[in-house]
Amino acid sequence: MNRIALLMLFGNRSTVVGMLLGVGFAALLIALQGAIFTGVLNRTVALLHDTRGLPIWVMDPTVQYIDDVKPLDDAELTRVRSVAGVAWAAPLYKGILRARLPDGSYQACVVVGLDGASLAGAPPEVTPDQLEALRRPDAVLVDRVGAAAKLAQPDGRGGKRPLAIGDTLELNDRRAVVVGFCSVSRTFTGQPTIYTTWDRARQFALRERRQMSFVVAAPAPGTSAAEAARRITATTGLLALPREDFLWLTVRYYLKNTPIPVNIGIGVVLAFVVGTAITALTFAGFVQNNLRYLGALKAMGATNALLLRMTAIQALVVGVVGFGAGVGVASFIGHALRRTELAFITTWQLLALDGLAVLLIIVVTALLSLRAVFRLEPAVVFRS
Repeated sequence: MNRIALLMLFGNRSTVVGMLLGVGFAALLIALQGAIFTGVLNRTVALLHDTRGLPIWVMDPTVQYIDDVKPLDDAELTRVRSVAGVAWAAPLYKGILRARLPDGSYQACVVVGLDGASLAGAPPEVTPDQLEALRRPDAVLVDRVGAAAKLAQPDGRGGKRPLAIGDTLELNDRRAVVVGFCSVSRTFTGQPTIYTTWDRARQFALRERRQMSFVVAAPAPGTSAAEAARRITATTGLLALPREDFLWLTVRYYLKNTPIPVNIGIGVVLAFVVGTAITALTFAGFVQNNLRYLGALKAMGATNALLLRMTAIQALVVGVVGFGAGVGVASFIGHALRRTELAFITTWQLLALDGLAVLLIIVVTALLSLRAVFRLEPAVVFRS
């Protein structure tokens, strides 16, 4: 009977194509919206992803997310270092500074200043030689995407070329020399990222009484990051968080205080509703067109349970094929646009939620069609 159900399904190509389009369209849009949502949130914590060697972040108690920088007094660094259970602590600068390009234009950049002695929190995918060169006078590291796009230099022929080692920038009227490049996560605002040392970042920045954005630290052997953070908070009155907790603090802020969830959620709901409507209407028409055949099976002794199983198999096949097609197209789009500004990250949790949404569409579709199947009289086969 399963084979008969599949033959009935694929025997009407136009109907099965309509159902696959409905399910596939819903799966595609849900996957796209979900991946964009995940990608956007991931960019809000780009710095935390790029500084995995910093297990504890210490900040002003009123900080709400990573870009809500409230500078600390330099004396706080010594206080954190004196807390029991802290192996080491170092200053870190994070700020938005204007870079002046050779053509006279300006570009806002995220500037990160690392401890000059340890270079703790150094960016990923940078060579040891380039990292060591960061200690030279006026030295900076620039992210590769920003160097090739927003910080590109005039090539002398009316066009632009990517930044090269040895090129110079001006940060707040101070000379900065490019000594290397790094691969970092895209930022939420799309601004280029520049790494330098803590002391040099203070020179680049506008003069203020307080310039230390964060204190980064690591727990001593035998002490967990959570316990060390708790001790720092209790001793200094500052807010100390393990890296993962700081990451989720930032994500929760954007979820609560920005329109990102609402905007993405509306797209997901519309995709679900439209997909359900298209699939339900098409499947209902499919069942209606096959009532004679279902009546013949019922006249030959097929029970409602058997007809239900056949309908469920047909719906399940449509759901699996449509889900695979929709997710496949979404993945292709994400891969094709991976070098653009599109924020796109697909996770297994997202695929699971997409699959549940498609399953719900199929269940709703099958339930809407079951009334006609259960009310079917075997005598329908004898009607002209």
